Amino acid sequence: MIAMGFLDFETQQRVYYERIEGEAERPCLVFLHEGLGCVSQWSGFPHRLCQRTGCPGLLYDRLGHGLSSPLGGGRGNGYLHACGLSELPKVLEGLIPGQRFILVGHSDGGSISLIYAAEQPSLLVGVVTIAAHVLVEQETVDGVIEAQRAWDRGKLKKGLARLHGDKAEALFRAWADIWTSPSFRTWSIVDRLPAIVAPLLVLQGRNDQYGTAAQVDAIVASAGGPVTPLLLEDCGHAPHLDFPELALDLTACFVNRVAR
Repeated sequence: MIAMGFLDFETQQRVYYERIEGEAERPCLVFLHEGLGCVSQWSGFPHRLCQRTGCPGLLYDRLGHGLSSPLGGGRGNGYLHACGLSELPKVLEGLIPGQRFILVGHSDGGSISLIYAAEQPSLLVGVVTIAAHVLVEQETVDGVIEAQRAWDRGKLKKGLARLHGDKAEALFRAWADIWTSPSFRTWSIVDRLPAIVAPLLVLQGRNDQYGTAAQVDAIVASAGGPVTPLLLEDCGHAPHLDFPELALDLTACFVNRVAR
């Protein structure tokens, strides 16, 4: 059973969310989408993971994405920190107050999850990152530049418009502009990783067009708690879509272990 709704912020902005039923005593799986994603882009992965583990689930569109309110402008170098330290806590407090939870974040969503986890919230049980970034590599910038070329050719516009409506172009420009900005080249959250004590499952495709194994290596070397790293062969930026059964098995095993 899925419940849908909007969470209103004091800023008169609203965030769209979906909730998946599960067992009350199990931690809630909170899914954070990628930089150009939204709730619907996760496909069936969250629902299948909740069914496999018995956990309830929460998905939401960050501001500027999907059915949530538009962005108020461009993005600065601290936009991921704002998502992790301001927006995410509001969503958790507004929708699952007092409930244990596990963060499952893809790409930007994975980075946001790590930023939040570094605050050592007492109710956080574990974190699953899928193709998370903890630093900016040349491969990251090259991947975004190629996405810009695809946008200019009209290849991405229709698909993103289906996900984000009339917010699609503003969202794409904000995402592409910040990741290709010279001032963003030094962005890193490696210094925050030692503060993370929650168990981490770190998934990444070996053929990820937006990053290399250096992202995984940095998390393993710097995180303050236990880390399970998994690099998947012949896999791109979205392991849960490229290899859904394998990603489901690996993630469910982790969730069941840390949820005890």
